[in-house]
Amino acid sequence: MKLLIDVGNTRAKWALWNGVDLLGMRAAVHGELGDLPWADLPRVSAVVVASVAAPALNERIAAAAHQRFGMPAHFVHSRAEICGVRNAYAQPDRLGVDRFLALIAAYARAHEPTVIASCGTALTLDALAADGTHLGGLIAASPELALAALRGGTANLRAMPPGSIVELAANTADAMESGAWLAAVALVERFVAHAAQRFGVTPALTLTGGGAARLSELLASPHRIDAELVLRGLAVLADQSS
Repeated sequence: MKLLIDVGNTRAKWALWNGVDLLGMRAAVHGELGDLPWADLPRVSAVVVASVAAPALNERIAAAAHQRFGMPAHFVHSRAEICGVRNAYAQPDRLGVDRFLALIAAYARAHEPTVIASCGTALTLDALAADGTHLGGLIAASPELALAALRGGTANLRAMPPGSIVELAANTADAMESGAWLAAVALVERFVAHAAQRFGVTPALTLTGGGAARLSELLASPHRIDAELVLRGLAVLADQSS
C-alpha cells in the first residue's frame, strides 16, 4: 500500500494506492493541512508526492511522512520520457509535474489522441498523441483567478458579488462571471480544434481540476471528467519506479 499525495497551488489531495484502486480519497486547502491528518492511515510501503507548492509546504510534508511512517517522502518530477510519455519541453523538469502526471494517466488509460484541460488555480491545456508524444500546451488564468484579478485590480469591482453565466449580460456581476468562464471555454475549444488539425482526428477531451464540473456545463465538445487524473498518473509512475 502506497500513500499518494497531490499538492496543487491551493489544496492537497491524497489517497492510498493498493495497485488496483485509489482508496480513502481526502483533500484539504493548504491552510487546513496542519501536520496532515495521517494518524488514522495504516502503515504504507511508500509515500509518493507530486507537488507544485512552495518549498516550505513540501518540507512540512516530508517531515510529517518521516514522523508518521518512519520513511522519507519521495517527491516525483517531470522527466524527458517515462511510462510511455515523451515530454515536449526542452527542459523536461520545467513542465509542471501535475501536467506531466495527467499525461501519464491519460496515456495509461488509452493510447489515443487526447487533450487534457485542467481547471484549477490555472487553466492548463496539453495535447498528447496516440504514441505518447506530448505536443505541448498552454497556461492561462483560470476563471476564478481571472475574476480575482479583476476584483483586485479594479477599484469599482472589488465588492462585486458572483454573477450568473449568460451570453449577453445586463449587469456587471454577470458580465464578469460570463466573461471569465466563456473565455476559458473559448480557449479550450480553440485548443481542441487546433489539436484536431495536428492529429487529423478529433482528440478525446478530459477535464480535471476543481473547476472541471462547471467548465463541463459550458462546453459543447464531447468530453469526460476525471477529478483524480493527477493521482492516477502518480499511481502509474509510483508502480513503475518501484
